[in-house]
Amino acid sequence: MSNDTNNFRRLGNLLVITAPSGAGKSTLVKRLRTSISEIAFSISYTTRPARSGEEHGRDYFFVSISEFEKMKDENQFLEWAKVHSNYYGTHKKTVTEILLQGYDVILDIDVQGAEQIKLAMPEAVLIFIMPPSFSALSERLYSRDLDSKSVIEHRLKAASKEVACYDKFDYVIINDDLDSATTALVSVAQAERLRPNRMSNKLKHILTSFPLS
Repeated sequence: MSNDTNNFRRLGNLLVITAPSGAGKSTLVKRLRTSISEIAFSISYTTRPARSGEEHGRDYFFVSISEFEKMKDENQFLEWAKVHSNYYGTHKKTVTEILLQGYDVILDIDVQGAEQIKLAMPEAVLIFIMPPSFSALSERLYSRDLDSKSVIEHRLKAASKEVACYDKFDYVIINDDLDSATTALVSVAQAERLRPNRMSNKLKHILTSFPLS
């Protein structure tokens, strides 16, 4: 059988993945990226200073406040937010170019950003990672020993508001078992690739090979 259809790329999906801090989102995203091919991670722009070990262009694009506000005024962002006096944003042109190349793009953003993305790109796939319980989330945040007690309390308070928005998402994955949650996330990404509108390039080529009735 000919593999000519491999030369006609599908359209990429925009996968917006959101979760309360400590729900295991970063680990699941890493597992997703190593489980399937043709998938890319969108690097956000931010005005906050780089932390130890972070690199410009790998972890974030670190820009000045004036640079960010200029880009914002020029409507260069799909979504943006100001969090704790720092700006964060997703660059529209970069994401669009990757999608047109047939690659899925992962956005790791908060609930507010996910809502902005859905308004700008209704075809985006919104996935919410749900912790198994409040107590499990609290235990994870305290056990990883990355933040002060006041910061953790703030994150837990925010989590109560975030989980209440689950019904605004297309999929909800409960991360009570990392392997099961990974399987679910990979399944969602693979199933979304099979939607007819995402496969239009390949399907048109196949259809034209059939004689007209």
